[in-house]
Amino acid sequence: MSKSIRAAAIQFNISLGYIDANLDTAFAALQRIAKQGAKLAVLPEMWSCGYDYRNLAQLAEETPRVLSEMQEECRKLNLVTVGSLPELDNGTIYNTAYVIDKGELVGSYRKLHLFSTMREDQFLGPGNQAIVAETSIGRLGIAICYDLRFPELFRKLALEGAEIICLPAEWPKPRQEHWKTLLRARAIENQLFVIAANCCGVQGKLDFFGLSQLISPLGNILKIAEEENAELVADFDFSEMESYRKQINILADRRADIYGTP
Repeated sequence: MSKSIRAAAIQFNISLGYIDANLDTAFAALQRIAKQGAKLAVLPEMWSCGYDYRNLAQLAEETPRVLSEMQEECRKLNLVTVGSLPELDNGTIYNTAYVIDKGELVGSYRKLHLFSTMREDQFLGPGNQAIVAETSIGRLGIAICYDLRFPELFRKLALEGAEIICLPAEWPKPRQEHWKTLLRARAIENQLFVIAANCCGVQGKLDFFGLSQLISPLGNILKIAEEENAELVADFDFSEMESYRKQINILADRRADIYGTP
């Protein structure tokens, strides 16, 4: 049976190191999009604190509390949310995206590709597994920021049944053209919906351009933000995805015998 859901990308200027301020910002935005009927929301990368490397270990210790409060908020608002937070596990910090389904934690994904240009690999541990999370509103493939440059991951998620890609990010200037092009490419080549939630504003020497987006399986930009705090809301019609996949059956026409399976 075809279905339709209302989805949202939440974009805001993350207050570096100030967890409670970011919680307030995120919860207020979630409340606003819930009033518009949204059932799925994606938050930016490291939305609770940003890349405050000096204090990341202490900030990661607060993540269980942040998660608990977010789970309660999602339960009250009847929302599925995805957003990444610093996770501390046996002395290693991971950039982990959590999938919360109406209060229940149903999946987590540790960022696979660490951006060495910004020294992520010096402060964070890499993940070792891709996930497609089964939720009440559909199957969500999860990726984080720099992962966008690795199409093999997205093809794997599509082959494993992802219907929507959820991508939290902190993608700075001057690479906004790469951001826009790669997001559309990932949607088009895998024939699925993409929700990309970037942050905005200036953090230290980095200027984040926003441009969060919701994109259809045909590559149509349903909503796009500018450079300020924003909540984008759009309807995803799954019958569009089903129809397009029947019309041009990319996944069935693959030649895995030649180039393998991701």
